Amino acid sequence: STCEAIVCTLAAARDQALAKHGFEKITKLIVYGSDQTHFSFQKAAKLVGIPPQNIRVLPTSSSQDFALSPLLLKTAIEADIAQGLVPLYVCATIGATPSASVDPINGLGLVARAYGVWLHVDAAYAGSACICPEYRHYLNGVELVDSISMNPHKWLLTNMDCSCLWLQTPKTLVDSLSTKPEILRNKATDYADVIDYKDWQIALSRRFRALKLWIIISRYGSDNLIAHIRSDIELAKYFESLIRQNTIFELVVPRKFALVCFRLRPNEVDGCGNVMNQKLLEDINSSGEAYMTHAMLGGTFAIRCAIGGTLTEKIHIDKLWNLIQDKATKRLEAYTMH
Repeated sequence: STCEAIVCTLAAARDQALAKHGFEKITKLIVYGSDQTHFSFQKAAKLVGIPPQNIRVLPTSSSQDFALSPLLLKTAIEADIAQGLVPLYVCATIGATPSASVDPINGLGLVARAYGVWLHVDAAYAGSACICPEYRHYLNGVELVDSISMNPHKWLLTNMDCSCLWLQTPKTLVDSLSTKPEILRNKATDYADVIDYKDWQIALSRRFRALKLWIIISRYGSDNLIAHIRSDIELAKYFESLIRQNTIFELVVPRKFALVCFRLRPNEVDGCGNVMNQKLLEDINSSGEAYMTHAMLGGTFAIRCAIGGTLTEKIHIDKLWNLIQDKATKRLEAYTMH
């Protein structure tokens, strides 16, 4: 999984840094993410021994589409160095969970290289979209990263679970996770004639996940997989247009990929509108006809419409929109009566 990819690459970065600075420096190691970074990053950091107070969660803003600023990262790193701390690891994202925001990989990569910090890119969701030529620019600067992971089970028609991890220098990961028990020794292991994937992951045993991805790629081909991604994005654009044309709804952030974040416009009764939108989401989900999730973006409660089902068509978007309007009308009537 992408979560395991973060744990493993964090462990590799940690051991590489401690070999250089001394193992007693583990309490000085600092890791960086943004307020849009997946929560598994903080969990992974704690698992590899990073103290919670050494996890830097850098703020983002709507003015930059909730992307992590390279300048802000540089400032944070320099402040930590001035305090005698050791910057270790940056987790950037292509398609963050809350709003599908994309961090500027090239800018962050230049900062990471300048300070000797490991840069990992979590492309679990939107990495799949980069098979489309029109979205490959989001990978600009990928040559500067130390590792990148993506989940074909999210958007490339592959069953759970299937995660791909690429490393600039695999030896760093192997050095960190390698074990050589006598029971597993043979001529191949003694002469390093084979790649032993037990040294690339936490578990000893390994499922043949690559087979199902190979089958999908062989069965569909790149053209059909690209068409699948583009179809979902076109449906998201259509849903986005419905929101834009309606006077009682608004987009919280511009659509990215196949994710639309929207809300009922706030009124004088509910102030900021967060409570009303939370109630609206509960009304929609409790209907049993659709299910959506939410995110807090800059203090705003946003309803997330994520399109990615293999059988989703325009008729389903229309039904969802009718449901949303119906529940919104009833919710507004309830607020008016109070």
